[in-house]
Amino acid sequence: MIFDTHAHYDDKAFDMDRDELLSELKASGIGRVCNVGARLEGSRNSIELAEKYDFFCGAVGIHPDDCGDMDESWLNELRSMAAHEKVVAIGEIGLDYHGFGVYEDKVDKETQIKWFREQLKLAIELSMPVIIHSRNAAQDTLDMMREAHENGLKGGIIHCFSYSQETAKEYVKMGFYLGFGGVVTYEGQRKLTKVLGAVPMENIVLETDCPYLAPAPHRYERNSSLYLPLVRDKIAQIKGISPEEVERITYENGLKVYGLRSL
Repeated sequence: MIFDTHAHYDDKAFDMDRDELLSELKASGIGRVCNVGARLEGSRNSIELAEKYDFFCGAVGIHPDDCGDMDESWLNELRSMAAHEKVVAIGEIGLDYHGFGVYEDKVDKETQIKWFREQLKLAIELSMPVIIHSRNAAQDTLDMMREAHENGLKGGIIHCFSYSQETAKEYVKMGFYLGFGGVVTYEGQRKLTKVLGAVPMENIVLETDCPYLAPAPHRYERNSSLYLPLVRDKIAQIKGISPEEVERITYENGLKVYGLRSL
């Protein structure tokens, strides 16, 4: 069975056929899915999906691009939602420095850092793992994750990992998992190939980030968990092991990071 550790099935891209698609997943070998919040609404929706589908769990958090208006009341609502029995992580949270000077509504660094730190503190307070979004912010993210780790952060996933082999090793030393999805199947991904070759399978999880980042040959299509076998097979090729072994280990890793038992 495959564990999709990072999906956004509450996205409007699934409004036309959400129930039909999700009813297909189990029969297609998708054993678990974590639906991840990026806003308050998305966090609420993640809980609703987890309540509706027994193989779903949820994460609650505010994405760095959506934290511009965040205040203590948002943090308190996240704390309340995190108490739900099917919420397994705080996320996705982090830093996104892509687009400064391009997008007028880009949240400034200071605000992103403030609310990233506060959500990390919340995860530590609640003894919950985190799901980290980090884009063009390698050093600041690593520094803050080191600080949180030293302060007792339980662990978590560096979602859609895109940094260097050296950075990957630093996260592995701290016991974090690295999430890989459709990007590993794209042409020219030499850096990710090197990272996957250097990181132990025990620190790798599969993810889609659906509806985004569909693997080749479906790039630019709507992504879903049904495409994860393509990611599994690519990782198996890079690691020189069987697809079945990749599937087994990453499924177990997903259970471990989220503190779940097999259904």
